[in-house]
Amino acid sequence: MEQCDLLIKDASLLIRCDQLEHHRDLAVCDGKIQETGKDLGEKYAPKETLDGKNKLFLPGPIDCHMHTGQQLLKGLVLDAKPIIWTRIMLPFESTLTPEKMRLSAQAAALEMIKSGTAGFIDAGSYYMEEAAAVYEESGLRGALSFSTMDEEGLPPSIAMDADESIARTDALYDRFHGKGNLKVYYSLRALNSCSTKLTLLAAERARERNTMLQAHMNEYMGEVKGIQAREGMLPYEYLESLHVLGPNFLGAHSLILSPQEKALIKERGASLCHCPFSNCGKAVPDTPELLTTEIPVGLGTDGAAHGGLSLWNEIKIFRSVMNIFHGIPNQNPKVMPAETIFKMLFEGGATALGEAGSLGRLEAGYKADLISINLDQPHLCPSGNLIHTLLECVNAGDVADMVVGGKLLMNNRNVLSLDEERILYESRKYAESNLNSQPGC
Repeated sequence: MEQCDLLIKDASLLIRCDQLEHHRDLAVCDGKIQETGKDLGEKYAPKETLDGKNKLFLPGPIDCHMHTGQQLLKGLVLDAKPIIWTRIMLPFESTLTPEKMRLSAQAAALEMIKSGTAGFIDAGSYYMEEAAAVYEESGLRGALSFSTMDEEGLPPSIAMDADESIARTDALYDRFHGKGNLKVYYSLRALNSCSTKLTLLAAERARERNTMLQAHMNEYMGEVKGIQAREGMLPYEYLESLHVLGPNFLGAHSLILSPQEKALIKERGASLCHCPFSNCGKAVPDTPELLTTEIPVGLGTDGAAHGGLSLWNEIKIFRSVMNIFHGIPNQNPKVMPAETIFKMLFEGGATALGEAGSLGRLEAGYKADLISINLDQPHLCPSGNLIHTLLECVNAGDVADMVVGGKLLMNNRNVLSLDEERILYESRKYAESNLNSQPGC
């Protein structure tokens, strides 16, 4: 008998976005998928076994753009008057403390585990060392950044020049990159808030350290016009003029793109991320065209302040928006089929996380990041097409198990890596102590 760390028995497996197999076993060894097939219990002696009966296992979804530093803003952004960044989010982040960031990260990690998000990319905030320590403990796979801006007029608590901004990310990288399942990305919070010096420094350091550079890009028309007015060119053209664009660049949102910018993104091999619920208040991306030209696109939540951290909500919204905006005018109801959306969620997410070819499938050699869905429920059974039902009907509460890097983080909705009861208690205490200061309460 061969040894393995984990054996999942008699499960349905979504091997990749369009390949579903039933009554299969899956063996995990040294953090990777060793083999899938039938009757693997006759071949392997596992340290741990999971019963897969009435469960569907699939690659761990990846949230390509979220904000740990805004976790405590849940419920305070919807229906707020524009511009929420300067009126709500920036003032709140400028008041963060190590204690608030620790609670934010604990609440975010717990929410992601319970909703089935196995990997994430944080857009960057402050006191990120506190967040990184929590995420390392949680066992989740993720990339973290420091919020990098050097524009004038920022609140004194977060104001800094280009050199200090980069030094903060350097320190985060030195301490946490490669620790557990974590990476550290360099970032540009938004081009309008970053000088050319800062942009060049961030890009140079990301290349030197062989990591990704991420930025909020082309999210608002005002943002696009602002860069045009300042630099005399469109945002992605500006980055190209500085030799910043490349395979290690991740452009969050990227909703308002000119044909020239799309061509640059394709030519330089950059990756994009859309955040459907958040983006609905701004613009609709040309995702079908982007995918046709083989530009990697992932999906994200934009953080808990924009509707929570459930990617199951995001994919339903995304399918609906794509159909009403791109499908109906072109008489194409299959403009964004379920298989394509899951490919974005799994493989697009893997590319954004710098794990193309090692995450996003349940195949031998891939890292063992996977979740299970409890199918033994009225709203999921019976199903004539399980992949379609997965998109249409599954919600965060249907996630039963999570494995990341071969380690079991949740078993039948019992979180093993974090103290769920304590985190919920501390979250309630925070909400109660801040109730009177929140608008509308």
